[in-house]
Amino acid sequence: QVQLVESGGGLVQAGGSLRFSCVASRSDFNAMAWYRQGPGKQRELVARISSGGRVNYADFVKGRFTISRDNAKTTVYLQMNSLKPEDTAVYYCNAEATMTGYWGQGTQVTISP
Repeated sequence: QVQLVESGGGLVQAGGSLRFSCVASRSDFNAMAWYRQGPGKQRELVARISSGGRVNYADFVKGRFTISRDNAKTTVYLQMNSLKPEDTAVYYCNAEATMTGYWGQGTQVTISP
């Protein structure tokens, strides 16, 4: 059973920063990523890092968010700076394996104006 355990999140004012971490129970994923789902919106990709270290960001977070991982490839981080009220959402860790994917429990982020 694969487990993804997220930590971080919370309530901050606009312009502030938050940092997420997601610890996986194994390290052989093709990629790990962060998604988010805002109120009344569909879940969307925020950032992704492949097993080879290639990173991709959604246009709406470029220059503000940074995805990274530890050398053991079991933990992925999301550093979020210059937060905006529109970043308010539930953020989910995702791990891509061959033929399937896994999700963390989700962490609420609320950005006040």
